[in-house]
Amino acid sequence: MGPVLAGVLQLLALMAALALAYVPLGTYMARVYSSDRHWRVEKWIYKGIGADPDTEMRWPAYLRGVLAFSAVSVVFLYLLQRLQGVLPGSLGFEAIDPDQAFNTAASFVTNTNWQSYYGEQAMGHLVQTAGLAVQNFVSAAVGIAVAVALVRGFARSRTGELGNFWSDMVRGVTRVLLPGAFLAAIVLVACGAIQNFSGIHEVGQFMGGQQQWNGGAVASQEAIKELGTNGGGYFNANSAHPFENPTPFTNLFEIFLLLVIPFALTRTFGVMVGSVKQGYAILATMATIWVGFVALMMWTEFAHHGPALQIAGGAMEGKEVRFGVGSSSIFAVSTTLTSTGAVDSFHSSFTGLGGGITLLGMMLGEIAPGGTGSGLYGMLIMAVIAVFIAGLMVGRTPEYLGKKIGTREIKLAACYLLITPALVLVFTAMAMALPTPAHSMTNSGAHGFSEILYAYTSGANNNGSAFAGLNADTQWFNTTIGLAMILGRFLPMIFVLALAGSLAEQRPVPVTAGTLRTEKPLFTGLLVGAILIITGLTYFPALALGPLAEGLAT
Repeated sequence: MGPVLAGVLQLLALMAALALAYVPLGTYMARVYSSDRHWRVEKWIYKGIGADPDTEMRWPAYLRGVLAFSAVSVVFLYLLQRLQGVLPGSLGFEAIDPDQAFNTAASFVTNTNWQSYYGEQAMGHLVQTAGLAVQNFVSAAVGIAVAVALVRGFARSRTGELGNFWSDMVRGVTRVLLPGAFLAAIVLVACGAIQNFSGIHEVGQFMGGQQQWNGGAVASQEAIKELGTNGGGYFNANSAHPFENPTPFTNLFEIFLLLVIPFALTRTFGVMVGSVKQGYAILATMATIWVGFVALMMWTEFAHHGPALQIAGGAMEGKEVRFGVGSSSIFAVSTTLTSTGAVDSFHSSFTGLGGGITLLGMMLGEIAPGGTGSGLYGMLIMAVIAVFIAGLMVGRTPEYLGKKIGTREIKLAACYLLITPALVLVFTAMAMALPTPAHSMTNSGAHGFSEILYAYTSGANNNGSAFAGLNADTQWFNTTIGLAMILGRFLPMIFVLALAGSLAEQRPVPVTAGTLRTEKPLFTGLLVGAILIITGLTYFPALALGPLAEGLAT
């Protein structure tokens, strides 16, 4: 079997698995967030944190819950790292430096999981499990909660109430993420991923010195890392490490995990707004972009030149031989079109155009299918923009799901779209203009610029993957990327929740002959076009200086 055919068959198998999980998981999550019953363990949690899960919240109160919980999480994770040297289970590692502790705390609380450290050489068992793994669960649950609040904004009328943040967040953990991660961890352990609390072992000589490996609760963290679209690896090599991702089957399984909830949330959306066809329209938009990007990536990586690449079957530099070009291409596209950021290959080693595809996937806003929750609310914002554009073309007040898109709504949607590109481009420009940040670049020219652009794109879009050619463990990058992650996570949430509150207060608009049918393929095409055009106009100059220049020069 040739490598191209193998890659295509893996893609088809993945699509089949996602299709089988779509309806049951999406419908189950709709029931989770629509139920008025609380599990006993959830009641204990509410009592412990002093929250009333039955109190409905308007959008300012919902937002305060999101920000307060996240702020406390940042402080807790920062202190846990700073005190690591005196805590049990540290494996002898010292406390994390202040700038790196801030960066890591911001990273995991914002569901970014950007790592400027070597996990196996810096973090002990306590920080990994009680700190990082816990945030993998709760940060993902926060994203789903915000998405559900926006869905309620479309589904409800003549009320500003969006549900209860504490109830939504806790249910996301106890009813969705914990059961899913538990089952996934069992599969990973059965396939060879490690799961222990072993110490550091000497495993032999390497380049004149002793090589050391430490164990850890890797399978359980790997499961939620992918299922919650987090991406932070227990080891520096991330999902290219055999302890995290031992076989081609686990590689495909991990891709399935990072895609299944974001895709299934479109079904949840359709059920909650009372029209599954609307969910299918959003799903079709996401799937079209995802499949298109995978096809482009495979083409760029298989369309190699020269005898060495032909013998290898593709551009194999930076890729694991046990995965190959096809599977690595699927993983790279899936992890950058979601907010996962896990890697099973080094994106810096991809072809110039291949690296550009990973960049563009993040620049789209990671909405195809996006992160857990963030992908859905990002796509719904783009749907609002698309119906607004359609309304301008026909001279009619735009409507979406029975709600008018007026001045307030379009301003909030526009602010959502503008904030992340502004962070990416401003921070990239500052890093390129100042003398000190450029010292972290291991490459010059277009590729070096791509390293900087990729870092801030990854941080501001809460992805967390890296181009693997930039030394980001400096005070400048730890601080500025940390700020980009926080601002890129929570400023958009403000506009999402404000939009949800505005929509929930409206009276439903009756469907007429002039209403744009947003469940039809025509709207799917309009939405795909709007996403690509808006992103292209925003980022094309930066892409032209980096991956496009590099790709055209080779």
